[in-house]
Amino acid sequence: MNTLAILWPREERPVPQSTEWRPTRFGRDVHAGLRAAAKAIPAKYFYDSHGSALFEQICRLPEYYPTRTERKILRDNAREIAAIIGADVEVVEFGAGAAEKVRLLLDALPRPAGYLPIDISGPHLTEAVAPLARHYPDVTIRVVAGDFTQALPLPAPLPQARCRVGFFPGSTIGNFTPDEALAFLRNAAAMLRSEGSQGAGLLIGVDLVKDPALLHAAYNDSAGVTAAFNLNLLQRINRELNGDFDLGAFDHYAFYQPTQHRIEMHLVSRRAQTVTLCNQRYSFAAGESIHTENSYKYTPASFRQLAEKAGFRPAAMWTDDDSLFSLHWLALPDA
Repeated sequence: MNTLAILWPREERPVPQSTEWRPTRFGRDVHAGLRAAAKAIPAKYFYDSHGSALFEQICRLPEYYPTRTERKILRDNAREIAAIIGADVEVVEFGAGAAEKVRLLLDALPRPAGYLPIDISGPHLTEAVAPLARHYPDVTIRVVAGDFTQALPLPAPLPQARCRVGFFPGSTIGNFTPDEALAFLRNAAAMLRSEGSQGAGLLIGVDLVKDPALLHAAYNDSAGVTAAFNLNLLQRINRELNGDFDLGAFDHYAFYQPTQHRIEMHLVSRRAQTVTLCNQRYSFAAGESIHTENSYKYTPASFRQLAEKAGFRPAAMWTDDDSLFSLHWLALPDA
C-alpha cells in the first residue's frame, strides 16, 4: 500500500499572507547579497512556483541540451545502473523539482521501497509528486520541503528498505562553487547515512566542459525563457519582500568564463537607479550587476577527484556519444 507524506520544516511551511514583513532566510540572504561589494543572490531562490515552472520550460528548449541528454543516458543505461544499485532501496532525490527523471530510475530498479524527494519549493514539489503516488502504489513516498544545501534532518529510514541511495540529476552540482560542491557532497553522504540508515551511494548528473558556443546558446535561448527565469527572481523579491524592482530596468546576461569553466548568469542594471525593499534602499550604477548563478562544467577526471575528496568512491560513469554530459555512480564506503 502506497504512503504519501508531506514533511515541512518549520521555516518552509506555507504561512498566511500578511502586509507585515517578517525576516526569513530568503530575506536575510537577499539583503546580505545586495549589501555585498559584488552584489549576488543564491541561485536556489530562483525556484518559487513560477520559477520552477519556467525552469521546466527551459528543460524543453532546443538549445538546452542537458535535460534530453541526461534522459537518454538514463534510458540507455538503466539496466546496468539498476544492477549496481540493487533492490529494496529508498531513493533520496536532492532538488527533485518536477520529479520526472526519477521515473526512469524507479522503473528500472527491482522492488524500489521508497522515494524521498527534497526541494526548496514545497508546493511545487507536492504537486509534482502526486502523480507518482498513483503510478507507484507499492513505493512509500515521503516529501521533504526544505533546503538540501543545509543540514536537513531526514525522516527515519523505512523498515522495508535495505539502504538509501542518493539521486541528484540535472547537473545542479554545477551551481555550487568547488568548495560548496565539496561541502554538498559531504553533507549528502551524511544525510544518506543519517538516522542509522545505510547509504549505498549517489547517482549524480554532471555537465562536461565543451564548446563555449553550445553553452552560450543553452543559457541565452532564442525564446527568452532563461531571461524570464532570471528576471523572475526580482519579481519574487517584489512580491515577498515588498520590493520595487523595475524588471524593465534590468537585462539578463549569461556568458562562459573559460578559466573557471563556468557559465555566469547576471542581472545587469540598464541605468543608475535606487531600489527599495523592506524599507532599505540599494543603489545600482549603470552596468552594475547582480550575480544570480554559476554553472560549473567538469571533466570526468576533475569531478572524480572532487568526489573522492568528499569521501565517495567513484565506481562507474556513463556519458552520451558526444560527451556533452555525464552520469556518475559514487559508492559510499562502509562508515
